[in-house]
This record gives sequence, structure tokens and C-alpha cells, in this order.
Amino acid sequence: MATRADKAEEPYLTALARAAAGALIFGFPLLMTMEMWELGFHMGRLRLALFVVVTAAVVFGLARFAGFRNETSLADDALDTLAALLVGFVVSALLLWVFGLLGPQTGLREAVGMIAVQAAPASMGAVLANKQLQEGAVRTPAEDRAGYAGELFLMTAGALFLAFNVAPTEEMILIGFKMSPWHAAALILLSLTTLHALVFTVGFAGQHGHEGHLRAFLHFTLAGYGLALLVSVYVLWTFGRFESGLSEAVRAVVVLGFPSAVGAAIARLVV
Repeated sequence: MATRADKAEEPYLTALARAAAGALIFGFPLLMTMEMWELGFHMGRLRLALFVVVTAAVVFGLARFAGFRNETSLADDALDTLAALLVGFVVSALLLWVFGLLGPQTGLREAVGMIAVQAAPASMGAVLANKQLQEGAVRTPAEDRAGYAGELFLMTAGALFLAFNVAPTEEMILIGFKMSPWHAAALILLSLTTLHALVFTVGFAGQHGHEGHLRAFLHFTLAGYGLALLVSVYVLWTFGRFESGLSEAVRAVVVLGFPSAVGAAIARLVV
């Protein structure tokens, strides 16, 4: 017969199992990407440390909206953050080992770098799994009181996650190299249009009924695209993509700004 303590613990253990599944689903594309493996070897340690800090901050923010429990205290959010990071690191390390990418021949510095880079999307998936994989999930009080600042944070988190999935690839740089200034201007317009349409025109679940498209465009679309561009700059810098000239860097930011804007648009639909 189960004790009261067992019954109290069981839901959290179930949430941890969902978190592992979420880490696998969200982290899987990058776990199979060769460029991400190499980043762990070559990324500077200070840049990697900042990357881990940024990841932890984003996961903490997401825990406010989709943590393993419906508690809203800072202590509970911190515990959820630590749990999500731990799950992300463990799942990443296990899969890298299963794929034969980690082994006795791998140096400690390289192993830590590979796991830390891969654990970022996995940890975000771990904390979001409670919302996406839980049967009959409902909105939590934290979600309802997100406010404008909370909405902008969610857009930033969505942009960051989607940027992770494409920024390491060589195709990002190739697309920017082939683009003309007119292509770049068209892509900026397409990014703004897509961001506005996804959140404020298409009737997806999670859409907010703000009064008037002009107000929505000024308060959310422009702000969201600005955040997407800032996220693009940070991610490209982190992954060492600013080694070419200024023109190439600007075009790379515009290119990455498109998937980042899409991530910002769909973030509120996911969380």
C-alpha cells in the first residue's frame, strides 16, 4: 500500500519522465547535427559559460509559465529550473555517448563543451514538456498574469530556441552570401508579415485579441522582430559566425532573423 509520501512524490517523478521525453524531442535535431558537435570543441570557455548562464535564465523564465508543478514561488521555479537543466544535461550526455561521440578518448574539455551546447535546447524542451505532453494540461496562474513583459520574454525564448536549430549550419552563411540587398529587404518584410500574421491574424490557440492591428503591430510585431534580431546577433556571435566582414554579418543576422521571428510568433502558442 502506498504511503502519503509516495503519493505526493509520484506526480513529480512523472513530470520528470515527461521532462526527459521533452528534452529528447526538442533536443534531437541538434543532437544529430555535426556543426553542433564541433562547437563544443572550439567554442571559447568564457563564451560557453555565458551561453550556459543565458540558457539557465531562459529556462527559469519558462519555469514561471510551464514548470513541472503549478506552484509559483521563486523557490519552486528555481527547483524546476535545476531539474530541467539536469534532465537536459543527462539526456544530452547519454545520447552523445550512445551515438559514439563521447567516450574514453574524448577529453574532459571537449566533452563538457559538447554536452553544454546540446543541453540548451534539451533543457528548454524539458521544462516545456509539462505543458505539451501532460494529458489535459490547463493554464496556470503564472500564464494568466504574464503581462506585456512576460509576453516579450516568451517571444525571446521562442526566437532563441528556433535560432539554435539553424544558426550552427553552414547553409545560414551560404544563404546570406547569395542574397542581394533587395533580397535582404524582402526577407525583412516577409519576417514582419509572418510574425504579425501568425500571432494576430491566424486563429491559432493562444492568440490574443488585442484591439486593432496597428496597436498590435507597434507593441508586439515590431518589438518581437527587434528581439528576434537581437537574439540572432547573440546566437551568431556565440557560434562564431561574425568572422567575416560587416556586410556578411548583417546579412547573416537578417537571414537568422526570419526563423527567429517565426519562433517568437509561435512561442505563445507552445507555452
